Amino acid sequence: MTYNVSLLPGDGIGPEITAATRRVLEATGMRFSWDVQQVGADAMRTAGTTLPPEALASIRKHKVALMGPLTTPAGADPRSVDAALRQALGLDAWLRLCKRYAGTPGGNLKLDVVIVRENTVAGCARSEGELGDLGSRNLSSSSEESGRKTAGPDAGSSVETLSVQGAEASARFAFRYARESGRRKVTAVTRTNSPTYGDGLFLEVFRAVAGEFSEIEPEEMTLDTVCLQLTQGPERCDVLVLPDACGDALADRCTRLGGGPGMAPGAKFGEDTALFAPMHGSAPRYAGMNKANPLAMILSGLLLLRHLKEFAAADRMEQAIADVIAEGKTVTYDMKADRNDTTAVGTSQVADGIIAKLLSR
Repeated sequence: MTYNVSLLPGDGIGPEITAATRRVLEATGMRFSWDVQQVGADAMRTAGTTLPPEALASIRKHKVALMGPLTTPAGADPRSVDAALRQALGLDAWLRLCKRYAGTPGGNLKLDVVIVRENTVAGCARSEGELGDLGSRNLSSSSEESGRKTAGPDAGSSVETLSVQGAEASARFAFRYARESGRRKVTAVTRTNSPTYGDGLFLEVFRAVAGEFSEIEPEEMTLDTVCLQLTQGPERCDVLVLPDACGDALADRCTRLGGGPGMAPGAKFGEDTALFAPMHGSAPRYAGMNKANPLAMILSGLLLLRHLKEFAAADRMEQAIADVIAEGKTVTYDMKADRNDTTAVGTSQVADGIIAKLLSR
């Protein structure tokens, strides 16, 4: 079978790590028909927009996309391709895998955590007010009327929005992912256990969805407690589902624990569409230098294989990746104990090492 996939190479180091990922995916024996589309800064230069209609149409047609990191140039429209894609495609759940493989520099922490972050509404419906503007003054007045102490008219403000639809979609995705991947527990993580309108709504929706998955243990925990567990006993964490802002903060922490940005794969899921992309930026200063770590992008490709239910190929690919990391020979400088290690290899050589492992099986 041949899988039709939209391929968006991205900007900066994007084309290099995308090419490496494409070679590794094809080395698994799976057949792909890549529909290559440009988005981001390169598309802005050639098409006058960071998100050409044909790129969006490609993703809607194929329902599966692999995307490299993007650069958003000043004055671009849309300002954020990522946010525009989330809204246009209804990508409610943002999946981030935080797994530390043996041989990753920085210790032997046993980390294997899934983060599901509410993705559509909260990140794109945030209201902010500068010092003393109307929004901040109204918030100040509301606080005074309710009898609560307020910072006064010289305060800034930031108000986040959470919808039942977004909370329900992310919670249901988390439980389904746990069921399909053989995980045992889903934990709702919020900033507080108190029944605030935002976190309280998220927890209320979580409890309702949990009732549909009797085989999965539901749990509720504060962000502070989860952060402590991740450093002292990460094996107690399994699948974590969070509102947007909480999810962003926790995912960044897990990225550091898992080996850094070069080891941070991700994916965004909607009702019938999935987009796979690494969590790091485009690092334009390293563009064309064959220096960037492609593993976050390659691991995002691994998630794509699992989404396509090609589990045998995905297992072989993950084992090849794990073997390369454990050996520590064909890895980039950031995967060395000493970042100045002269034996570090380039982007394409990491792919070569993984492919060699795949072909030897």
